[in-house]
Amino acid sequence: MKKIILFCLIASYAMAQKKPVQVTHNEAQKRVEVTVDGKPFTAYIYPGPDVLKKPVLYPIQTAGGNFITRGWPMDPRPGERVDHPHHVGMWFNYGDVNGHDFWNNSNEVKGHAGPFGTIVHTGVKSAKSGKDKGELTVTANWLDKDGKPLLQETTTFVFQGQGNERSIDRTTTLKALDKDVTFKDNKEGMIAVRLARQLEHPSNKPEVFTDASGVATKVTKMDNTGVTGLYKSSEGIEGENVWGTRAKWMNLTGNINGEAVSVVIMDHPKNVGYPTYWHSRGYGLYAANPMAPSVMSQGKDKAMNYVLPAGKSVTFQYRMLIASGSTTDATLSQQVSQFIGR
Repeated sequence: MKKIILFCLIASYAMAQKKPVQVTHNEAQKRVEVTVDGKPFTAYIYPGPDVLKKPVLYPIQTAGGNFITRGWPMDPRPGERVDHPHHVGMWFNYGDVNGHDFWNNSNEVKGHAGPFGTIVHTGVKSAKSGKDKGELTVTANWLDKDGKPLLQETTTFVFQGQGNERSIDRTTTLKALDKDVTFKDNKEGMIAVRLARQLEHPSNKPEVFTDASGVATKVTKMDNTGVTGLYKSSEGIEGENVWGTRAKWMNLTGNINGEAVSVVIMDHPKNVGYPTYWHSRGYGLYAANPMAPSVMSQGKDKAMNYVLPAGKSVTFQYRMLIASGSTTDATLSQQVSQFIGR
């Protein structure tokens, strides 16, 4: 009996010490793994400029284990588009920073003149697991074409998961170094995720996709089987009409392998350009761009051309909610209120 009691006490202690949200840094593999209740959620990866020109979160999975992110070009899956090789996972960058294109930079991108900027991971400041959430703080430098830093980035991710919901809060602070940094109005920005095929909008336009071996194949007639994505903004705009409109949040709904999914990106009132414009396309680019009002409104709004003075900082805050099952506007309103602290 004593042995049984002792065993139960040890098991209870072990369970108490277990932290449902685990954040584990694997320095050798240049990645930080995030799991919820032992199930893979996402990973912060920084393989370096020879592979990726920026650190990203990749892949991202639902509570049911389905990928919301496209696999190509990192891990090609059958039936995926093979466009925009710089669209990997979830990322944060911009298309014109002191004349440098941080958005399109990729070893595989052709037809862009540049000059390109590169975001290089410089360190993991902290990685904490927890009962209710996990936290990761990382640093990076935004380098110009000559490898000189323009901006110093500090980003904190907060990962949460409970039941059928997962969420990622990203707080990024950019500090200008020895000279002013201008973010010229440019449609390519700013926080973004490239979606799995199932979360795209159905389309009849001929495209190039991967076959079962990961080889690019021209497809003249689209197969929209299982393609179920639909955008809806906080302002009630739906479908591909959300592009170039402003909204406090966007909800993308769809179905992946029988799992109903909502992927919500929330803007924060303290962000520059709030409420953000949406650079979200039916082919699977899901992005919020607060820095380019003239471009995103097609000239209806005045250019921002945001200038960050030397030595000064600016902070951006976003939340991505990944929910399995239906998500009502009322539920989203509660989530948004919780995120912005109201």
